[in-house]
Amino acid sequence: MNKRVLVISPNFPPVNAADMQRIRHSLPYFKQLGWDAEVIAVATEYVETYSLDPLLDETIPGNINVHRIAALDAKKTRKYGLGSLSMRSFFSYKKKGNELLSSGKFDLVYFTTTAFHVMALGRYWQKKFGVPFVLDLQDPWRNDFYLDKPKRERPPKFWMSYNIDKYLEMYTMKKAGGIISVSQGDVDTLLERYPYMRPEQFTVIPFGYSTVDFDVMEKNVHDVSVSLDKNKINIVYIGRGGHDMKLACSCFFTALQQLAEQDDTLRQRIHCWFVGTSYAQEGKGRQTIKPIAEALGVGDMVTEITDRKPFFETLYLLKHAEALFIPGSTDKAYTASKIYQYVLAEKPMLAVFYKGSSVISLLQKAETGSVVTFDDTLEFTPDMVNECAAFIQHLLDGRQEPASYNKAAFEEYSALTMTRKQVDFFEKVLDQQLH
Repeated sequence: MNKRVLVISPNFPPVNAADMQRIRHSLPYFKQLGWDAEVIAVATEYVETYSLDPLLDETIPGNINVHRIAALDAKKTRKYGLGSLSMRSFFSYKKKGNELLSSGKFDLVYFTTTAFHVMALGRYWQKKFGVPFVLDLQDPWRNDFYLDKPKRERPPKFWMSYNIDKYLEMYTMKKAGGIISVSQGDVDTLLERYPYMRPEQFTVIPFGYSTVDFDVMEKNVHDVSVSLDKNKINIVYIGRGGHDMKLACSCFFTALQQLAEQDDTLRQRIHCWFVGTSYAQEGKGRQTIKPIAEALGVGDMVTEITDRKPFFETLYLLKHAEALFIPGSTDKAYTASKIYQYVLAEKPMLAVFYKGSSVISLLQKAETGSVVTFDDTLEFTPDMVNECAAFIQHLLDGRQEPASYNKAAFEEYSALTMTRKQVDFFEKVLDQQLH
């Protein structure tokens, strides 16, 4: 008889959000691996900032029971400085969770989200119903990265958010049955921060990929809102921006600027696209990439679109670009959530990342992409610029070979493999609870 898991995922299809991708890819495999899942998600009309993509619904198995809950009106709560989905939905989650868990039919609660505040309900439900909980920390909850950064580079209302996160994380971690992370660095940070936690309470599971997504895109998407210039070499990046990506982008744009100085025709031959760089509401995002390009004299070769685009439109852009660029963060624990889509697109790809990033090892195993790394000095070097320039020059000369990847090695990162790792960890958490 299958065990039962209650999944907490505020963002859920058709909402196009990075933090629902793990559970979206996992749900088709839970049942065959011995687990039945039900999901509590926030109803779409209460979710702000993200684009919607109805095609995402096609990837969710029809037998999954999804409970849609309400959230407080953001227009009203924002007057009091509370706009986050996790805060607005907290009490609705508490009510619906109480209702479902009181039935006694669930063995585990699984929080897989970056809407962190609702994770504090894990401890509450464990005490009330005796059900253990697992946290999937796709990003750091309490993020110390911005503590030493100037005010202009910090997120809005940083200090208030930071202190809330600090105390809620501490409160929740004391009773967590298990923690999944995408980064060993994040695990090490938590073990150092909370000495009472044990290494066996953690596991590192990267995101997985599903080739089904590209099949859905090819079948359904034939036109998109971003028009790539067919007369130019289009280099595309899909994903968030931010000041922490300045180093990688500066390195790339410096290479572009040097090549443009050597060849006047370059500005008419190449264009770079940075799409979906902000989590802000549509039309309200601040550009963080194009200003870097402008400062280096190549702003005319760069378009930054802060608004997020539907998921399958982004796959279309990746597939129809001439090349892809992935800037890494100076936050050493950062992992690009869309890295699998970049690989599966099979396009010439340039990645500029911290030398210890999991992205580097993934690309090496997949045997694809041109990789440029920076070290702990967090500065780019002439050699790094030259490597970027060589990649661009190969595009200009038409010398980039058709991209491919090692499919057998890449199977290690498939959605089925990653889901199996999740349920194996669930079983381990339940076993620890019994002993």
